[in-house]
Amino acid sequence: MLAARLAVRKLKLPSSPVRQQTRLRSTRSASTCPIPTVNQPSFPCVDAHAARESRIIASSSRTSPPAKPSQASSSSGPEPPYARPSPSSYKTYRHTNPLLLVYGSSLPEVEIAYETWGTLSSAKDNVILLHTGLSASSHAASTELNDAEGWWERFIGPGRALDTNQFFVICTNVLGGCYGTTGPSSTDPTIGRPYATRFPVISIFDMVRAQFCLLDHLGIEKLYASVGSSMGAMQSLAAGWLYPERVGKVVSISGTARSSPSAIAMRFAQRSVLMADPNWNKGFYYDGLPPHTGMKLARQIATITYRSGPEWDQRFGRKLRPMPEDQSPDPSNPRVPALCPDFLIETYLDYQGEQFCLKYDANSLIYISKAMDLFDMTASSLTSLNLTPPPPRTSPPPLPPSLSAHPSSPRHEYYHSHLSHSKSHPPPTNPPPHLPDLAEGFRPLANTPVLVLGVQSDILFSVEQQREVADALRMAGNEMVSYYELGGVWGHDTFLLDVQNVGGAIRGFLS
Repeated sequence: MLAARLAVRKLKLPSSPVRQQTRLRSTRSASTCPIPTVNQPSFPCVDAHAARESRIIASSSRTSPPAKPSQASSSSGPEPPYARPSPSSYKTYRHTNPLLLVYGSSLPEVEIAYETWGTLSSAKDNVILLHTGLSASSHAASTELNDAEGWWERFIGPGRALDTNQFFVICTNVLGGCYGTTGPSSTDPTIGRPYATRFPVISIFDMVRAQFCLLDHLGIEKLYASVGSSMGAMQSLAAGWLYPERVGKVVSISGTARSSPSAIAMRFAQRSVLMADPNWNKGFYYDGLPPHTGMKLARQIATITYRSGPEWDQRFGRKLRPMPEDQSPDPSNPRVPALCPDFLIETYLDYQGEQFCLKYDANSLIYISKAMDLFDMTASSLTSLNLTPPPPRTSPPPLPPSLSAHPSSPRHEYYHSHLSHSKSHPPPTNPPPHLPDLAEGFRPLANTPVLVLGVQSDILFSVEQQREVADALRMAGNEMVSYYELGGVWGHDTFLLDVQNVGGAIRGFLS
C-alpha cells in the first residue's frame, strides 16, 4: 500500500487548460460542500437518566429524615408521598387474620389505607365504595388531613356526581399498591423485610375481598353503590358479583369484564421494559436504586393508551418543540432534527414519564397490571378459579335517599325499571363467541342495577367492551341496565376529565 502511494506521487501529469479547469471546479466544490467535522453527539434525553440517578444517590445519602406527609406541599398532587408506619393524611385498617387469595396463597395480615367524604347515616345505608384505577391512591378528593387536589376532585362533593350531601364515600388504596395498603414494598411480617417479588400473585377479586374486610370492620353491611372507572370498573363488577346482597348498585365506567388481548399486550410491554432495567434486580431493589428508567418508559407506553389520536392532532399536531435561543437555526437551512424529543408529542410523553418514574413502586405496577390481565368474568374462567357463583340478590335494590325518605308509593315500585335504557348501542350483529359464557358468568348480577359507561375514542378499553358488558348483563336476565356511550377526543382519560357527561350520568343513576 505504501509503495503504491509513492508511485502515485512520482507520476507527473502535463499541465493543460482542461486540468486547470478541473482543479478550479474541485476548489469550488470544496467551498460549497465542506468536509464534515466529527462532533460529539448530544443526547440530553439519555443524560437525564444518569442525572436522575445521581440525584437519587445524593438524596439517599442525606442523614436528615424524609418529610412527613403532613409537611408535603399541596403541589405534590393527588399521589402524596405516603409514609409508613404512621400515616397522617389517611386512615389505616389492619386486618390481622390471614387473607386467602384466589391463586392459592395467602397474606398473613393486610393493611388498608382509606379516606372518606360525607357523613355516614345512622342506618349506615348511604355508603358508596369508590374503586381506583391502577396507580391511584385513596386520595380521590381533598380532605381536612390532605388539602391536595385528589384524582377525582371534581366528581366528589356537595351536589356533584358522588354527592356528599347524600352519600358517605369511601376510597381505598388497592391491595398490591404502594400508598398505604399492603403491597410488594410492604414489610413481610415473617422476615421483617419488604416482600418484593416474594409477594403473591393477586387478582381483582382479592382486592375487593380486602375492601370488604374494611367494610366489615366499619360495621357497614351493605353498600348503596359500588363505583369504579378503568381498573376500578373491574373491581366494581367483581364487588357486585361476589356480594350481590351487599351491593345495591354497580357503576362500571370505561372498564371491561374480560381483559382483551390488545390491553394485555400493552401492559406486557410496560412490564417488559421495566423488568429489563438492571436496577429492577428481579424485584429486590428496595435497598438500592429503583428501576427509574424502566418506569419512565413504561409510563410513556401507558400514556399512549390513555388518550386518543384525534386529541393529540388538536393539541400537538406535528409541531416541533421551540429551539433554545442559543441554538436558533439558520433560516436559510432546514432545521436539523434531534434524536431526543423533538416533536411536541414526544416532549409530552417524556414529561409524563419523568413525572411518574419516582412516584410509584415498580413492583406494584407489575403485580396490579398483571391482576388486570387475569381478570375474566366468563363462567368458565370463574369455575377454573374455584369461585362459586352466589345467587342473585333477592332483596329489592335500594332507593335513592330522595325517595327512601318518603312513604312508600307506586313510584318506588317502578323506579328501577325506568332506569333500564340504552343509547347509541345497536344489537350486536356478530356477537363474540365468548358472549354466552360471559352472560352465564354474570348470573349473580341479574337483579342488580348497573350503569355501564363507554367512550368511543377509548383505545385501551374500547367501546365494544362496554357494549359487551351491557349485552351480557341483559342476556343474564338483568332488566336494570343503563348504558351510555360518550363522544369526545379524550380517550380513556375521559372518566377523569368529562365532568358534565360522566358526572351527569353517574349523578342521574345514583340519585
